[in-house]
Amino acid sequence: MIATSDDPRIQLAHDLLGAVEIAPDPLLPPRVVRVVADDGQHFVAKQHAEPDRYARELHAYRTWGTHLTGHAPELVGRDDATRTLLLTALAGDRADTAAPGSPEEELAHHEAGHVLGKLHRATAMPQGGAVGAALAERLQSWIDRAARVGLIDTAERNLLKHHATILGNSLMDSAICHLDYQPRNWLIGDAFGICDFEHMRRDARVRDFARLEFRRWQAAPHLRTAFLDGYGRPLTDTERRLLESFGAIEATTALVKGHKENDLALSAHGRTVLSRLT
Repeated sequence: MIATSDDPRIQLAHDLLGAVEIAPDPLLPPRVVRVVADDGQHFVAKQHAEPDRYARELHAYRTWGTHLTGHAPELVGRDDATRTLLLTALAGDRADTAAPGSPEEELAHHEAGHVLGKLHRATAMPQGGAVGAALAERLQSWIDRAARVGLIDTAERNLLKHHATILGNSLMDSAICHLDYQPRNWLIGDAFGICDFEHMRRDARVRDFARLEFRRWQAAPHLRTAFLDGYGRPLTDTERRLLESFGAIEATTALVKGHKENDLALSAHGRTVLSRLT
């Protein structure tokens, strides 16, 4: 998406900041644009295609941003009609640009654990059955979608249903979770920052580790160690077993979304995670 003067993101920035200039940033997704105000301050404007994700991200900034002061953008303004948010821009580089195996990568995981731990501790609720039941229902829905288009065979379907049963019968701590917590949404600089809150909601606390476990940590366990050291405590045996069942969600959603969007890399990731579960 190329930003123009009649773009809702530019219009919102202009209405709230006055004259602005677009600052090209190839690492930003197409629906996000960086702008610079006359005083040199940087902001990002983000337009949502889906109303529920817009509402969720707006709610996150208005409700839970106080737990992430200094580590998250601040909401400057919004336009509900065009589902557009204007946010302060965080300084720093995306953590997924750090060289694999570098001290910078390990430090980013440590700081990511520290910040997520602050959010989880501030919003924690004790073990309850409702979270597990909701996750089991969600996983079963993804299993049904995968089966309808022939993405999984009978054995794989039974394995995934087994994990859905585990989730449905488990008591889990809940907290406000980011749910896309991975290096592409971290910024490393003078302060550690996180962004992209469109999935943020109350969920099983340990589920916030799932994408890291299945996309990073299994190939680089020292990053898991650094993260959990920053987080403040290791995983229990029960939490490690639950993480495997969260892997079933990771695998099934990747398979379905990869198929729907013709994303071969995402499909391959789903297949890899599923093979690990088997």
